Amino acid sequence: MKGFSRALALACLVPALQAQMVNLEPVVVTSTRAPEASGQVPFSVVVLDGHALRVAPAFTIDDTLRSVPGFSLFRRSDSLTANPTTQGVSLRGLGPSGASRSLVLLDGIPLNDPFGGWVTWSKVPRESLASAEVVSGGGATAWGNAALGGVVQLLTEPAGGTGLRMDATAGDFSTRSSEIAVTQRVGDGTLQLSGNDFATDGFNLVAPEDRGPVDIAAWSRHRWLSARWIQPVGDDAELTFTGRTFAEHRGNGTPYQRNSSRENFGSVVLRTQPSKIFAWTATVYAQDQSFASAFSAVNAARTAETPASNQFAVPAVALGAAWTGNWVQPDGVKTTAGADLREVRGETREDYSFVNGDFTRQRIAGGSQGFAGFFALHERPLSTGLRATFGGRIDFWRDTGGHRLETARTGGAMLRDDHYAGHDGIEFSPSAGLVWQPAPPWRMHANVQQSFRRPTLNELYRPFRVGNVVTEANPALLTEHATSAEIGLDYSRTTCSFGAAFFWNELSNAVGNVTLAQGPGTYPLFGFIPAGGTGVQRLNLDRVQVQGVELSAKWHPVASLTFDISYLNDDPMVKRAAAAPALVGKQLAQVPRHSASFDASWRGPGGLTITPRVRWLGRQFEDDQNLLVLRGAVVADFNLSYPVTSHLTLFVTIENVGNARVETGRTASGLVNTGTPRLAFGGLRAAW
Repeated sequence: MKGFSRALALACLVPALQAQMVNLEPVVVTSTRAPEASGQVPFSVVVLDGHALRVAPAFTIDDTLRSVPGFSLFRRSDSLTANPTTQGVSLRGLGPSGASRSLVLLDGIPLNDPFGGWVTWSKVPRESLASAEVVSGGGATAWGNAALGGVVQLLTEPAGGTGLRMDATAGDFSTRSSEIAVTQRVGDGTLQLSGNDFATDGFNLVAPEDRGPVDIAAWSRHRWLSARWIQPVGDDAELTFTGRTFAEHRGNGTPYQRNSSRENFGSVVLRTQPSKIFAWTATVYAQDQSFASAFSAVNAARTAETPASNQFAVPAVALGAAWTGNWVQPDGVKTTAGADLREVRGETREDYSFVNGDFTRQRIAGGSQGFAGFFALHERPLSTGLRATFGGRIDFWRDTGGHRLETARTGGAMLRDDHYAGHDGIEFSPSAGLVWQPAPPWRMHANVQQSFRRPTLNELYRPFRVGNVVTEANPALLTEHATSAEIGLDYSRTTCSFGAAFFWNELSNAVGNVTLAQGPGTYPLFGFIPAGGTGVQRLNLDRVQVQGVELSAKWHPVASLTFDISYLNDDPMVKRAAAAPALVGKQLAQVPRHSASFDASWRGPGGLTITPRVRWLGRQFEDDQNLLVLRGAVVADFNLSYPVTSHLTLFVTIENVGNARVETGRTASGLVNTGTPRLAFGGLRAAW
């Protein structure tokens, strides 16, 4: 091994002069809910600092995160124009869906929608972000429900004196955005204010050869304002009060189809360290939001659309609390333990069945979910270079108040009045991991964990229709469970690093949209389905296996130049499905077998910085039956920034430089949707 280490060192060009550069190991908090050096974490962790997030050649945060191996959204479109309900997160292809199978956090508080599980990325700040941490295949013991594929956490800048960051951007498709983040000391406390205003006229979502008069650009508008007060309490404690309000309106590609979201959020966090070896954090939060969305069916010639449903209100509330304690002993032994609570309730209120120019029926459906969890994680050195982590978590969950009421809009006649029995359960989520450093440049890690996810209120109770695809809900859905394992090897020198991780996931009772009917025809479960349409229902697939390999390499030949490349090979396969035997042996929809990303950064004279990125998306399937293929694509992005003064920077970004065709959807009738075309924008970024 020593000989191989020397060979790698030479290949990485590590002369004595360059050895003066020191790369500090990042500290991460997401894996165990406590600060920890990333090299001691037995899971794969990728950290992007605030600067990298701001200079990345991408307009949105979710698009920026696509450089991380295995990170993807349910659809290939990012949040610039995509419907929020398609913005669920998938890590390493673990069963992507609109409802995320990965937990997304902002400063330790879930961003996943209380009703549907998707993530509204447009409410995330950019200028005030300190870092993003992506833990693939880990974190379930610390965080509980929804962390099947892993955890993504976005962390904002901590309070520190007085400062100002601002950004003003304008570009193609009348895209414009401005964001400001101000930090000001007031007495012995600190006030942080941030806000964002964004708008784009958008672009057409339908492929050019399929467009008709009814197809228009998918526009978007949103605003948010956040305020935070940090108040010291004595010598060893700090209180943080946060409030946020958010509003968004979107058009979804035709005159009738649009959606809107509103949210008011508040939280209180108390952090304290009463002794050198013990610190704890307590959090309470409340989220009140509403969502609305209108869907239509478009005729074959795409000359006209007919309203399919008007989801005029989806009120949802989430209440939560958490306590986490962290004990650190001088001999390197660490223990983290805590408890958390989360209660969500919501319902959809919508008009449907459009006949003779008006909706004839109304539906109200929803319920409540509650979670209470207790966890403990313990880490200790076993010998020189060998460290173990093990832990367990117990969660109690309950679903109550499930209902589905359908009435005639004229006369109010009752058509359906279902009230579903409550369900509850207990889940155990253990984990164990090892980190071994046999020699300074080498690191090996191995881990295994079990995790769970309860189906969302949307999956349980809400049927819906998008175009000619009718999806039926299922209040009898079972809890998803996953057993995950990983073994990885890392090599790191001053100027280069390599990493390889082999992962395996066994997902049971995976919730999938299973095709049960093909139009034209009338079916008891779905009603009438037109030609080219399909009827699907959410069903549990007994066993899904997702396994593969993740490779990464970084080369830093000189201080001004960095190359970063990553590759993911994914094999997501349905192994057993009693509810749909025809799916056995089929690949999971919306997961490519192969994907890769190449990033580079060059810092030239005068602070000029050039940051290109190339992403390769392998082909994938749109549907569960693997009949509808979304072709692969190579997408190149480019960013150039130049500091005019010590406080002011000019930047220009071009997404999809080659105007590559990125297929994001395909229907049984052959209609193809496409993602972001070439998008150029630029602006000013200031910091004091």
